[in-house]
Order: sequence, then C-alpha cells, then structure tokens
Amino acid sequence: MPTYLASDGTTLHYDESGEGKTLVVLAGGAARHPSYLGDLAGLPGHLVIVHLRGVGRSPEPATSFWQQAHDLEDLREHLALPKLDLVGHSAGTRLAMAYAAQYPDNVASMLLITPPSAHLTDTPSDAADITAHRRGEPAFDAAVAAYSREVTTQPDFDTWLADTAPATYAQWTDEAQAHSQVGATSITAAAAYFSVGPPEDFPQLLGKTQAKVRLLAGAQDYTTGLAPVLAAAQLFANGEAVVIDDSGHFPWVEQPEAFRRAADPFLT
Repeated sequence: MPTYLASDGTTLHYDESGEGKTLVVLAGGAARHPSYLGDLAGLPGHLVIVHLRGVGRSPEPATSFWQQAHDLEDLREHLALPKLDLVGHSAGTRLAMAYAAQYPDNVASMLLITPPSAHLTDTPSDAADITAHRRGEPAFDAAVAAYSREVTTQPDFDTWLADTAPATYAQWTDEAQAHSQVGATSITAAAAYFSVGPPEDFPQLLGKTQAKVRLLAGAQDYTTGLAPVLAAAQLFANGEAVVIDDSGHFPWVEQPEAFRRAADPFLT
C-alpha cells in the first residue's frame, strides 16, 4: 500500500487504482473504512483513496476534519500535483470543503457526493417530507427511531450503525443490506473528526475558491435531506447541484448508471 509523510512526521496510507486523471477520494462515516466506496461504480481516472487518520492503515491518533486538511496539502505535494481534484462522500465532503477553505488556490474541482449541508445554510432539512412515503415500512421506522439513541462504546456504535442503516438507502434491498455491512467505522476516530469545528465564516470562505464544484444529492436521502444540499451549491462561485432520483445516501450503489452520468462529464 502506498504511503506519504505528513508534515508532523506521521506516515499516512492510501489505496490507488485506475489510470488517467488523479482523483483524491475521501470516504465518509465519519471514520468509515474506505472499502465501502468500492470503485465508485467504475469512476474513471486514477483514484487515490485516502485512509484518514485513525482509519484503516493510517495510525491513531485521529484528528479533526479541519486539521486533516493539512494532510491533504501534504498529499498534494507528495503526488506532485499543482491542484487537487477532490471526490468526497458524506462526512468526507467536510474534509474536502475544509481543504478548499484553507487552500482555495490549490483546488481544481470538487465532486461532493450526498454532502451533509444543514450546518452550512439556513435551509431546514426536508428529510421527513422526502421520505414520508416510507413511513409504515418496519425497517425504516425502526431506523428513524434509532437515530436519537446515544452511544458511547464501539460495540454500541456498531449496533447503532446497523440499526440506522435502512434509512440511509432509498430502498432496503438485498444489495443495500450487503453494502451496509462493508467498511467498519471507528467511534474514536469519528469523535476526533468532529472535535474541532471550522471557523464561523466557513461558508464565506468556501465562496473564495474558484474551483468548479458539483454536489450530487439523493432525491430520497434521509441522512442529509434534499433542500440543504441544493442550497449549499449556491455557496460556491462555480457550484451546481445534480439530483439523482430513487437514491438515498449511496447513489453509486443504488443508481450506478445515473451516478456515472452525473459524475463522468464533470470529472472529465
């Protein structure tokens, strides 16, 4: 597995596959092993899939997403790239945006897949409305009820992730159930990831990057809602949003062809 040296002397790891334009890929969770990303439905390019601090092969201690932006700058220098093309999913989009806020001139593009955006805009979540048709579905109702449960240990966290998973897909199919079990998530690294927040002017800082930005929203994403994602696209000077129908939080799993139609032209 390839590695690079962060500026604090820590050796960090990444996976790579494919050929062509280099895309630095950031998994979500937060702190979920990037194996759940698979090959992102065959996304074209040279994928550099980062193992964030405290995740996979990268060592503890984990740090916040705001601090890990410096790790991405070290990776950019290691890869000898003038700018980064970033692909982030879910909580990984927070890291991508943290990098854009701190290194606005070093970002070429960002593809932000189902980004949690309620913290960036005043637009309230419409999650309950866009998933109302699923009410009465036992697995979905149980998942929604589980969201409010507090957890403090890794075993409890693992159970919570399994219990809430049905609400993160548009349909709780066999394929969705199998995918939900791929990639363990570290509660310690997840807590560290959110331990330090961005500055209050974070949304304004995002507007300073001239990078092209595309946000992909799942039309039935209970995790993020739809309206906040669409509103977040307006924060960027060159931002746009694309909605993928019949999809929840993992569009490359649920709607791979539609995902590729939205992603490929933007990336290439």
